[in-house]
Amino acid sequence: MTRDEQPRQEEQPGEPDGHAGDVRDFQPEIHGAGSVRVRGRGGRKACVAASAVILPHPVWAAGELPGEVPTLATAWSLSPVVPALLLVIALYGIGLSRLWRGGHAGRGISIAEAASFFAGTGVLVLAMVWPVDAYGAWLLSAHMGQHMLLLALAPPLLLAGRPLAVLAAALPPRWSKALHRVLHPLQAPFSRTLALATSANVAVMWGWHAPAALALVMRSEPAHWLMHGSFLLAGLWLWTLLWQRIRDDASGALSGAIAIVVVMMQMGFLGALLVFSRRILHPVYADRAAELGITAFDDQQLAGLIMWVPSALPYLVGAVWLLAREFRRMERRPG
Repeated sequence: MTRDEQPRQEEQPGEPDGHAGDVRDFQPEIHGAGSVRVRGRGGRKACVAASAVILPHPVWAAGELPGEVPTLATAWSLSPVVPALLLVIALYGIGLSRLWRGGHAGRGISIAEAASFFAGTGVLVLAMVWPVDAYGAWLLSAHMGQHMLLLALAPPLLLAGRPLAVLAAALPPRWSKALHRVLHPLQAPFSRTLALATSANVAVMWGWHAPAALALVMRSEPAHWLMHGSFLLAGLWLWTLLWQRIRDDASGALSGAIAIVVVMMQMGFLGALLVFSRRILHPVYADRAAELGITAFDDQQLAGLIMWVPSALPYLVGAVWLLAREFRRMERRPG
């Protein structure tokens, strides 16, 4: 090793930290890619691997049962989501190892933040890989649970881990600086899109749960993945803005709380409609639910309860957090 090389080796480990700090408060959008699913048939067990062969998923006509009833052993959905998710996890792990180099666990990104990110990826696995996606073709309640995982639970967990800051540490320094130059000017205008993000969340909730839209999803694989992607992206959009307000007192905590209340109200209305309706709103699930030993009405009411109660909990926590910050800010005002 020459003397000229030595200084460069000492400087390189510290570079990602600076770049990560530059973009620390940005959050990335994780796009739901269009894909196809593979389900087990005739008791055949699906094997999950990153190199799995992706086979086309059949399109079912209205009233047609989608193959064999899934079990926990066969309820796998293999698609391009799997390698994309593995890539995201790998990049986050690389960035985290660089930030925590030298035994400095918690430097730049706390252990709790990192744990939250990996919990969010676990939620994505449950929703799109195993087992919820497979059961979502048979039960409206499973389908509704999948939507709420993508919209209400995965986004806040992923974004709590400051994934863009970690990604900046994972990239070469030149790429990290370029990323900062692109995203930094967008921060201010993006922070003013809370009303649009709230409207997008309401729109995907009501739009995709219309009977005609859900029937289309059951017949079309591209529509199926478009729906999943729109739920995830809408959730990431809204929760990015909410996390900005949670972390920054000056960014408008009260407006974030109002946005949460609006989303929760719409979620409650839709959940109540499913719970108290006297007719089957999604006939495509009527025969399918019976195959799993549940009546169509019970399945529909369970779907409404999932949207009404547990799905509201992440929003409730966010609203309480934002209001607490707003009250503390008001207490610090002079006079």
